[in-house]
Amino acid sequence: MKSINVVAAIIKKDNKIFIAERGYGEFKGMYEFPGGKVEKYENPSDALKREIWEEMQAKIEVDALFYHVHHEYSDFILEMDCFTCHLLEDHLVLLEHLDGKWVDPYAENNDIVWVPADIKVINEIKKRGI
Repeated sequence: MKSINVVAAIIKKDNKIFIAERGYGEFKGMYEFPGGKVEKYENPSDALKREIWEEMQAKIEVDALFYHVHHEYSDFILEMDCFTCHLLEDHLVLLEHLDGKWVDPYAENNDIVWVPADIKVINEIKKRGI
């Protein structure tokens, strides 16, 4: 089965994190931690900065690796490195997502429908804290 390597940003501001609603593909309408594929020539941190700029015109500082997700979908395996980050400027423009919001990761947030792999990330945040 094909394996895809991606990076995701857990963007923190005050006591909240930023999540984005996918605007395309199989998981359109579900929430995720923004990010994307790592190109062959990139290190994960640079890939994450590029992806966040391309998707949101936002500049971030990557703070630390928080969690690695291995998730098997029906047609591929996702390997996702999730990094805590913060904005360098208080500026986000959603170019690929339908919606974005700052949420308290410890609140119930029962109205949020997560992309399957990202459920593991939010559960780890609740377990370990950020």
